[in-house]
Amino acid sequence: MPTLNIVLVEPEIPQNAGNIARTCAATGTRLHIIKPMGFAVDDKKLKRAGLDYWYLLDITYYENLDDFYSKNEGACYYFTTKALKAHSDVAYPDNCYLFFGKETKGLPEELLLKNRDNCVRLPMLGPARSLNLSNSVCVGVYEVLRQWDYPELQNAGQLHNYNWSDAETV
Repeated sequence: MPTLNIVLVEPEIPQNAGNIARTCAATGTRLHIIKPMGFAVDDKKLKRAGLDYWYLLDITYYENLDDFYSKNEGACYYFTTKALKAHSDVAYPDNCYLFFGKETKGLPEELLLKNRDNCVRLPMLGPARSLNLSNSVCVGVYEVLRQWDYPELQNAGQLHNYNWSDAETV
């Protein structure tokens, strides 16, 4: 299975981090968190938002961006409201990293300037400042997985007492 990585830079809200952890666990996406964080990893709100999926999560913590870059390599894409290119205009390679900034400020502008060719945005109405962080991560993850044809993910559901394949077409 190809490897997808989410990088949270200084997340502040435990519920967002918990929701993101749950998305990563359910999709086989690796989660990287760059400190400082606005919460403790044992925060009840973080654990509750992630529900009982923590055992499925591959998570690594870093002291700062330099620590992260010294231990990882691969194509990096920076999600920001300041980008000109849409997130869906990129062909994401295996072992890529999707970066997301803190809820109050986003990613540091110096980081965006150094990587402007790899900055992407989620299109939205002009008056809206931004989407919720956990929603933005989910959109990014599923765009990459869609491009990769959802490798190893269950792509069909089943009702308890009904087999979809037995249904007559109308």
